[in-house]
Amino acid sequence: QVQLVESGGGLVQAGGSLRLSCAASGLTFSWYCMGWFRQAPGKEREFVAAIRRSAGGTYYADSVKGRFTISRDNARRTVYLQMNSLKPEDTALYYCAADSDGTRWVAATEYDYWGQGTQVTVSS
Repeated sequence: QVQLVESGGGLVQAGGSLRLSCAASGLTFSWYCMGWFRQAPGKEREFVAAIRRSAGGTYYADSVKGRFTISRDNARRTVYLQMNSLKPEDTALYYCAADSDGTRWVAATEYDYWGQGTQVTVSS
C-alpha cells in the first residue's frame, strides 16, 4: 500500500518561507521521480516542481523558478519543497506525487500515486 503524506503547510505572510515535506512508504522510493503540484479553489491542478531519481535533475514551473527548491533524501524516503519569497498567488493545496515513468513531468495524469495535500496560505 503506497502512501504519500505531506506536511509543513500553514499560514505565512508574503515574502516568507515554508518547507514542505512528503514522506513515502510502500514503494521503492529511489525508483520514482517525485513531483509537487498545487491546486487553488476553482482552478486546475498546476505543476510546480519535479525531481528525477537522481537528485541532480530538477524541473520547475516558470512561476516558481528561483523561489522554490525541490530536493529528496532517498534514505529517508522523503521529498522536500523549500518555498521562499512566497506570494499570495502561491496559496493552494499542495500535493506530492510519485511517477514511475518520468516522461511527462508536468502532466498530473502521468503520476501513479498522490498524497492528500497540505494547505499553504500566503497573506498579503
